[in-house]
Amino acid sequence: MTDLKALLRAEAETAGFNLCRICRPWDVGHVPERLRAFLDKGYHGQMTWLADRAEWRGAPQVLWPEARSVIMLGESYTPEHDPLEVLDRREEAAISVYAQNRDYHDVVKKRLKRLARWLIAQAGAETEVKVFVDTAPVPEKPLGQAAGLGWQGKHTNLVSRDMGSWFFIGSIFTTLDLPVDEAEVDHCGSCRACLDICPTDAFPAPYQLDARRCISYLTIEHKGPVDPGLRAWMGNRIYGCDDCLAVCPWNKFAQRAREVKYHARPDLLAPDLAHLAGLDDAAFRALFSGSPIKRIGRGRFVRNVLYAIGNSGAARLRAPAQALCEDVDETVRDAARWAAQRLERA
Repeated sequence: MTDLKALLRAEAETAGFNLCRICRPWDVGHVPERLRAFLDKGYHGQMTWLADRAEWRGAPQVLWPEARSVIMLGESYTPEHDPLEVLDRREEAAISVYAQNRDYHDVVKKRLKRLARWLIAQAGAETEVKVFVDTAPVPEKPLGQAAGLGWQGKHTNLVSRDMGSWFFIGSIFTTLDLPVDEAEVDHCGSCRACLDICPTDAFPAPYQLDARRCISYLTIEHKGPVDPGLRAWMGNRIYGCDDCLAVCPWNKFAQRAREVKYHARPDLLAPDLAHLAGLDDAAFRALFSGSPIKRIGRGRFVRNVLYAIGNSGAARLRAPAQALCEDVDETVRDAARWAAQRLERA
């Protein structure tokens, strides 16, 4: 199996992955206790799917008892530009780096399936595999740390000594009994950069996240109006937030993403807020075809755009906000009225 593991790593690189490490499905340490504490405090907000089948998220061997190894893959999406620079351009929108082009779920899953087919061809037809990329109750980050991809930093995301904070995670569960790698240890030290930069104080303590205050959660997962007390802190971030990732010192070792489908589309680097506010459903779907942004729908997206407009301080953006005060979507109407009122004195 040692020879197969070496071949597997080489094939993973050929398939487009930067890192390939292996662990056991049960090597997730204190995940059950940490997950229960997270859920008991209500930090998951409206993400009820995190509570559903929590036993699978805390013990992935329950998901598929026959699995003996988990192949953890990491793929870089490191940007060439500084994602924090757009935050000072208040009349333009800030979109999270991972969503500035194609949906990574589609790209990574294709690579995982290709690698899984190769593994079956090498090990024999009796080999069974299942591939996952953010689509099942699989604790990718704890498994990634157990396999040695990286460690869960104080911002709760995985950090790699090779790729910093900018990488996607995929996994292949298999019935093969492959040699495992050493788990990664914490290298955050005394650094607090990711905690201190958070605009909404979403970290109650290091290694803890209250999603209800996280801008990524608020702009993507949260349905309905956002708490008025948090709207001003969202700035011009309309889909996700990269602040805690971007300031990680380990990013100095990261190299730009090789996959061109992760390179930012020019029209999504810093799009004009007025243009985005004017999108109807058909235009929204056309603009974000193949993008992860499409899944939140036009209503939630325009809601986010209107919060950004309200935070812009730009008098020219009051008209687009007023135009949406009678929108068919109740949440959009609420956001439009809030934005228009904020800009009355602009």
